[in-house]
Amino acid sequence: MTIIAASGTVIAAAALFIVLSGFAGLKSFSLEFSSFVDPDLKALPVEGKSFTLSESDISSIQSIKGVQSFTKTIEERVILEFDNKRQIVTMKGVDENFRTVTSIDSMIYYGNWLERDTDQIVSGGGISNKLSYGVLDLTRHQKIYVPKPGKGQITSVKGAFNSIKAYNIGVFDINEELNNEYIFANIETARYLLNYDDNQISSIEFKLHPEADQTEVSNRLQTLLGDTIQIKNRAQLNDALYKMLNTENVAVYLIFTLVIIIALFNVIGALIMMILDKKESLHTLFNLGTTTKAIRRIFFLQGSLMTILSGIIGLVLGLIIVVLQKQFALIMLTPSLPYPVELKVVNIFIVMATIIVLGVLASKLASQRITKKLVKG
Repeated sequence: MTIIAASGTVIAAAALFIVLSGFAGLKSFSLEFSSFVDPDLKALPVEGKSFTLSESDISSIQSIKGVQSFTKTIEERVILEFDNKRQIVTMKGVDENFRTVTSIDSMIYYGNWLERDTDQIVSGGGISNKLSYGVLDLTRHQKIYVPKPGKGQITSVKGAFNSIKAYNIGVFDINEELNNEYIFANIETARYLLNYDDNQISSIEFKLHPEADQTEVSNRLQTLLGDTIQIKNRAQLNDALYKMLNTENVAVYLIFTLVIIIALFNVIGALIMMILDKKESLHTLFNLGTTTKAIRRIFFLQGSLMTILSGIIGLVLGLIIVVLQKQFALIMLTPSLPYPVELKVVNIFIVMATIIVLGVLASKLASQRITKKLVKG
């Protein structure tokens, strides 16, 4: 009975560590895609869709220690038309520094990145498939429409929109959401379509030096740009994704903690069976002067030691499995993609803390079965 109880705890501890490591791998894998298009820091207007950036502001930003590079962008929802098919997408106008801040060009699997001073676009794979266009089809063009700003009644459809002919020269693949949502264009194209001034932009995106203090740089940028601008880091830009992943992590932990609790019922049962089996020996100890409290402590320590040792063995087993998966890709998601796992020290402490706390509580509960009436009987 004791061996069965211990083996259940070993398996439960190993399972908890493997699941936490697997989820950490999936979390890193999911967030990895955001790093290709999301900057370290991003300046956005608190209200409205745009703000102005003067030459003096640009000079001040360049003087901030820790800022490696920055890019100006203009972002807006537009209508993209090709071959009488239309889709509402998000157009992001970017300048020549965009590729130094993000790694978007490395995600282009077909075609090339934008050339300066052209009306070229780079599209997500989902948009390209839905509208059925490819790359560098110079005989046919895409058309981008943006409603003209202003008030009053619309007298004609043509007069209600700014439009431009564009040519798709690249297709990127990041994730399903971005592939179906974004097209990239030169910032001059976006500025023309939206009737923006030369110093009017939607955001500034920053890449920091690896050793830079992100909080310090963010505070300096906030002071420089003023209260009308908000500075967000990568986690804040993807707050919904981070919240979802963290919630799922907690849910997975609670589910497998329940598995450990069920496994520890075997420990409680094993200790109670041992107490009943050793009833005559306990009676002898009691007659020799051992107190009921001391006898409880014996079984409490035995149960605690059994669960802690089982937890350590399970943790070592889980470590071995995770290392083997990381090194040899034993389980594959696709023929070319192994199931991602990540070794984190915090997961080791979480598993051990869970096993110790629950094991001690289970041992305490079982040892309370020892009463004066039981050892005297």
